[in-house]
Amino acid sequence: MDDLLTELSQRLEKVKLGGGPKKIESHKAKGKMTARERISYLVDQGAELLEVGAFAGEGMYADEGGCPGGGVVTVMGYVKGRICIIVSNDATVKAGAWFPITAKKILRAQEIAMENRIPIIYLVDSAGVFLPMQDEVFPDKEHFGRIFRNNARMSSMGVVQVSAIMGSCVAGGAYLPIMSDYAFIVEGTGSVFLAGSYLVKSAIGETVDNEILGGASTHSEISGVTDNKYPNDAACLDAIKKVFDKMGHNDKAGFDRAEPILPKKKPTEIYSILPADRTKPYDMLEIIDRLVDNSDFEQYKELYGQTIICGLGRVNGWAVGIVANQRKMVKSKKGEMQMGGVIYSDSADKAARFIMNCNQQKIPLVFLQDVSGFMVGSRSEHGGIIKDGAKMVSAMANSVVPKFTFILGNSYGAGNYAMCGKAYDPRLIYSWVTGQMAVMSGASAAKTLLQIQEAALKSKGTEVDPEKEKELLDEITRKYNNELSPYYAAARLWTDGVIDPQETRKIISMGIEAANHAPITERYNVGVIQT
Repeated sequence: MDDLLTELSQRLEKVKLGGGPKKIESHKAKGKMTARERISYLVDQGAELLEVGAFAGEGMYADEGGCPGGGVVTVMGYVKGRICIIVSNDATVKAGAWFPITAKKILRAQEIAMENRIPIIYLVDSAGVFLPMQDEVFPDKEHFGRIFRNNARMSSMGVVQVSAIMGSCVAGGAYLPIMSDYAFIVEGTGSVFLAGSYLVKSAIGETVDNEILGGASTHSEISGVTDNKYPNDAACLDAIKKVFDKMGHNDKAGFDRAEPILPKKKPTEIYSILPADRTKPYDMLEIIDRLVDNSDFEQYKELYGQTIICGLGRVNGWAVGIVANQRKMVKSKKGEMQMGGVIYSDSADKAARFIMNCNQQKIPLVFLQDVSGFMVGSRSEHGGIIKDGAKMVSAMANSVVPKFTFILGNSYGAGNYAMCGKAYDPRLIYSWVTGQMAVMSGASAAKTLLQIQEAALKSKGTEVDPEKEKELLDEITRKYNNELSPYYAAARLWTDGVIDPQETRKIISMGIEAANHAPITERYNVGVIQT
């Protein structure tokens, strides 16, 4: 665990360097703050801060020189006591150009703002679309056009959007700040236009510099495109603080909160509870006791369906319903030995009912994943595992209360789905440093893929000797294990990040606080289920 936490710290430090020390030095020489400095200046000092998508783009785009952090920093934080989302372009990474993962990351930030109806701040400093990859950025539904569609949708929903143009803001990207409720601009460094001076020259033959074309004075004094201009980054960020200082308050969802109490059992003991060997059993209740307030957890149907633990507790005062995979071997009253981390018919049945109860009682749901999948074999099939699993998926997928997911260990196959994986709209989803996500375990996948490759070679008349077989197996295992890494998933935004287990309580608390800004208006209806 020490090694994993050290690796996490080192990777985060690398991400925070963005385009590297030389690019940062060049950026600051223009009188500009870095993306992270802008966020640090804007948020309330001493308040909690949660980064979303820190590892986006890691290990991707090697041929293009990489895109650390996806070229943008996104956080959930507090400005003048108001919880909000901040999106800050990192101009030290390819001048803030938009890669495919940049689009995905900004869309994720907007999704969080829309789901929770919390304000969003855009700190714009981007050269626009990364042209060599324009076909992967520009035209599709989940590409950059969706960002401006979301601008319009959020405005109609009453979700506050405030923009600061602190550097380049070019072409289609110009619509993002101007479709916001406020559009501020920094003199000397901020500029916004549909086409820069070079393109204007080639398109219509006009010779004009960028400042006259779309600088702060032009848009604040002539066109009226921006609201006000400010002499530097700090002054512009101060203006945003003044806007937030005077906002009114909306209705709340009404999630219950009591006085926060720290867990009675030390959260740091989680490090020694989780075994290094993920095939070894452990008691998930010991983990839960170190996450909930006062280590007080009330189990639901404790003696039934024991491979899934369900129950009520509080996290930093907020009432939560927890659905967690039990990793130790258990014995049912029918005498069946059930493997830890596997979902059986009885546990799926229990979880479905518990999820329905939480929706009925307006209690947010927390999913703790360490799941190998659903039980297979004739006994399970004859017992109706598919319909029981479908019932659990239906109850979870149709939930109207906010859901939060954490991948503690394994997250394999349909188990990922039933335990509220990314496809099921968790408000936030994070992996512990110990997490792994894939359609099946590395060992199982490698052996299956080896059999497929061997069959393909034999069909071509190639015999595979034991030495060649081992070489193939090693190659497949190495590739698959890389894809199991929590950083591989985080790079592609299958999760919102990789975390130290100690951050779990903070994420749940901030997540529910944000969700409390969005009253539940939809009726809970699970639809047609087989009982």
